[in-house]
Amino acid sequence: MPDLSQQPWPWYAAGIIIGLIVPALLILGNKTFGISSNLRHICAACFPADLPFFKYDWKKEIWNFYFIGGIIGGAYIASQYLSTGNPITIHPDLKTELAGYGITNLNHLLPPEIFSFSSLFTLRGFIMLVIGGFLVGFGTRYAGGCTSGHSIMGLSNLQWPSLVATICFMVGGFITANYILPWILSL
Repeated sequence: MPDLSQQPWPWYAAGIIIGLIVPALLILGNKTFGISSNLRHICAACFPADLPFFKYDWKKEIWNFYFIGGIIGGAYIASQYLSTGNPITIHPDLKTELAGYGITNLNHLLPPEIFSFSSLFTLRGFIMLVIGGFLVGFGTRYAGGCTSGHSIMGLSNLQWPSLVATICFMVGGFITANYILPWILSL
């Protein structure tokens, strides 16, 4: 029997674990779950400025640094010690579609035809990495949080703005995946 740690887990296993994080954070320390706010804490800690947005007691949120460190450390451990080295399993129809866009190196989580330093200097890479990164950052700030904060924490607290934000995230994702991304990949 193969080692369970080196096989993909079913989607519901991660859902249960993430779902248990929310009440654990609330019960153990009255903390909220989210990722994007950590960038604000890092900027406030490392780049003190006279901007009102960064003038707060970021030391109360120091636990977020350990949280992000755990994410980075966990990703490293998973990629170095829990990976089988086998290619990623992708549905044949998706492989065919991606090959039509010139994306054939599917042995990595991030295809180098899109996500590499050399692709940054192509129109497709610039749109995906620079403009896409700006839009994600702008949208996160405009929505007052990221998908994890709104969709996991906000919905579990029955917050109306989080429901609206999550619906907008989903609609935007469907439109992007079905209409905008194929156009960008065809460039």
